[in-house]
Formats: sequence, C-alpha cells, structure tokens
Amino acid sequence: MATPQTQKSETTGSHKIPEQTKSGKTLVVYFSRKGANFDGNLKVGHTKVVADFIQKHTKADEYEIVPVQDYSGTYDETTDQAKKEQQENARPKIKNPLPDVSSYDTVFIGGPIWWGEYPMIVRTFMDAVDLNGKTVIPFTTAAGSGLGNTQEAVRKQYPQAKVLDGFTVEGTKADGAEGQINDWLAKIGY
Repeated sequence: MATPQTQKSETTGSHKIPEQTKSGKTLVVYFSRKGANFDGNLKVGHTKVVADFIQKHTKADEYEIVPVQDYSGTYDETTDQAKKEQQENARPKIKNPLPDVSSYDTVFIGGPIWWGEYPMIVRTFMDAVDLNGKTVIPFTTAAGSGLGNTQEAVRKQYPQAKVLDGFTVEGTKADGAEGQINDWLAKIGY
C-alpha cells in the first residue's frame, strides 16, 4: 500500500485558477497522504507529486479530496484502516465541497493503490460526482500494484464516459517521474 500525502497549491486551498487546454477544460482530482509511509515520513505524498506534474503539463484545475477523518497515525494503522474500509465497502466523508464538474471535458482521477484499488475516499468522490459524457483518466501511485482495478472501477462507475489508459508509478519514484508523465500525457493526446 502506498500512502501519499497532500500539500497546498500555490493558489487558494487546493483549487487552481482555471485554464483551457487543447482538449477543453480539464480537472485533476486526487487523494494523497503525507506522513508515515512504508518508505519514510513524507512531507508531500506521492500522488500529490504526480497530480502536480499532470496539472503543470495540462494547465488543468486541481481538486484535492480531503477526508473529514484524516488517515493519520503509523503506516500499519493506516493500512489497517484502509483494509477495514474496503471490507465494509465504506464511503468515508469528504471534508471540502465537491467541485462543480459541469464545465470540464476531461477529469483525471488519482490516488494511491491501497489493497489493489483506490482508497475508499476516492470511491466516495466517484459515487458523488457524475462524470458520464466526459473523458476520465485514472492515475495512481503504488508499491507494486500498478493501476490495480482502477481502470475497471472507473469504466463501471461511468459507463458513458470515455476512459483513457491510465498512468501508474511506484510511489518512491514519483519525484523523478515528470518526464515519464509528460510522455504518457502526449501519448493520450495531452
């Protein structure tokens, strides 16, 4: 289980000033976690790093999924909480207001892979926000699970969306992945 973190954007909160991309208006949605991780104590979570690289390349808006109840504590405590939420098919509450996605053509959805899938807080977002009719692109950080089941989960959740091939990187390699991310974005048309 990779456990990324969050960091504030240079603008207000986690929202960036809207800009147009060549593919229309784009939003990068992510959940990330800082703090105790299998590879140390993170000041910035791995998924946040990847989300910021995507935002930088696409000039997208950015929305951070912030849980009401933080995933804090040790790495083992977080993995136990994540496993329990998955077993219960839980939908942890999101603290910050959900974005109005009506003006977006493309939405990237990112998170770490916890027990083979997005953390359940990402599923909370997916249940609450209808992205049918849009282009949806998953991205993840992992310790070796790749994209997990995220491609399938996104397709199942949004059957009328155009789901493009996602991106994954080992969490410990996120800081050095900007070139790899830019190559992937160019491959999928961004």
